[in-house]
Amino acid sequence: MDIIKWKSIVESLLFAAGDEGLTLKQLTTVLEIDERVVLDVISSLKDDYQAPDRGIAIIELAGTWQLTTKKEHSTYLKKLVESPVTQSLSQAALETLAIVAYKQPITRTEVESIRGVKSERPLQTLAAKALVKEVGRAEGTGRAILYGTTREFLDYFGLKDIKELPPLSVSVEDSEEEADLFFEKFQETFEN
Repeated sequence: MDIIKWKSIVESLLFAAGDEGLTLKQLTTVLEIDERVVLDVISSLKDDYQAPDRGIAIIELAGTWQLTTKKEHSTYLKKLVESPVTQSLSQAALETLAIVAYKQPITRTEVESIRGVKSERPLQTLAAKALVKEVGRAEGTGRAILYGTTREFLDYFGLKDIKELPPLSVSVEDSEEEADLFFEKFQETFEN
């Protein structure tokens, strides 16, 4: 296989590995090629990424190879991270957020049971926007992640405490309507 093909595969693997990166041993095991070839591929990718029209680089950190953004773009990345949430949330994300807010701590499976549909993607979106976070692990087999709201959630909705959420009536508390109540109460906040 030529180096161009290996470069494409290594790039994909490093992207998929994210912040954890991959060791040289992991790369050689997955690719089933010699270390020297992997190092040549990484070197070639590093050269490619040095071009001024590229926004990423490969670094070796603590024995792992990782994709990273270029240092010269740090000002823009900082602005992106520090900017307030500007995009509105989807209906699925709002429903999921309402369930987490009212039922926390709660597992993804419990959220899905209430919503009746998969909720992995909405939870990822909410975590990326720092509105929910992992707050622990459930007891039992698998020790599922427990989700709860964050300080950013409170700030975003202008709440001092989670207790300031509008109360749910007894008939609503155990139904899927709680997400709709939350959505109606805070919809204007997301649109502004």
